Amino acid sequence: MRRLFLALGLSLLALPAAGQGRMSHCIAIADAAPGIDYIQKASFRDPVPDYAVRLSYVTHSSYLIQTPGGLSAITDYAGYHGNVDFIPDIVTMNHAHTSHYTGAPDPAIKHVLRGWSETYGEAADHHLDLGEMLIRNVSTDIRSMGGVEENGNSIFIFEVEGLCIGHLGHLHHEPNEEQYAAIGRLDVVMVPVDGGMTLDTESMVRVVERLKSSIVLPMHWFSGASLQWFLEGVQDEFDIDLRQESELVISLRDLPQRRTVIVLQPAWLRDE
Repeated sequence: MRRLFLALGLSLLALPAAGQGRMSHCIAIADAAPGIDYIQKASFRDPVPDYAVRLSYVTHSSYLIQTPGGLSAITDYAGYHGNVDFIPDIVTMNHAHTSHYTGAPDPAIKHVLRGWSETYGEAADHHLDLGEMLIRNVSTDIRSMGGVEENGNSIFIFEVEGLCIGHLGHLHHEPNEEQYAAIGRLDVVMVPVDGGMTLDTESMVRVVERLKSSIVLPMHWFSGASLQWFLEGVQDEFDIDLRQESELVISLRDLPQRRTVIVLQPAWLRDE
């Protein structure tokens, strides 16, 4: 029954998004239903509750991270996050593919953190303390031109309101013991689950089981099939929570007692 539930839920996720960009298909259907009232969706411009953080799945492997004091960061930023007048304070990028970075970030962005070094093969080294948010990175290797580019990817860790939030970027190999130690505790982790362009599904399942995060947020999935493979791989150790929303507000006191994979729907930022 559990596999049937996942299959039915994921069959909706695999449908193409309606409208401009990768909007949530489920939300689009709900909005179009005549004669039915729905609770108004929260806006990314709404204040974040005290002691919490808001995570919004924007697209591909980009998440918007927002703090109660108004700081904002977008992960794997490729130069566009929706047709809105909004400039994040921080963007992080990885260069395995052009969908994960831009060579011309808006000059109004105060902090642009590249996951690779300007010197080929050297590790990027970020430790940015903005008070409400501390951002650091752990370098990993990527496949490149049929070989390996050492330190071409970064796992970025955002420390906010007591939470440790990790973004694995375009991870191409399982971290070694030194890298796991440098990552440390991750309460929430954003994980690519495409099943091959990054890590294969079996290896990625081992990574999330090793990290033991309370919340796993899948990203970088191109079809319901690869997402379902990942969910089936972790369902014995994690609860599965399929949602129609694109955002999650979480605090230390809200972390689930049993580790949980929460599937959010990607949606460009927009003003309601």
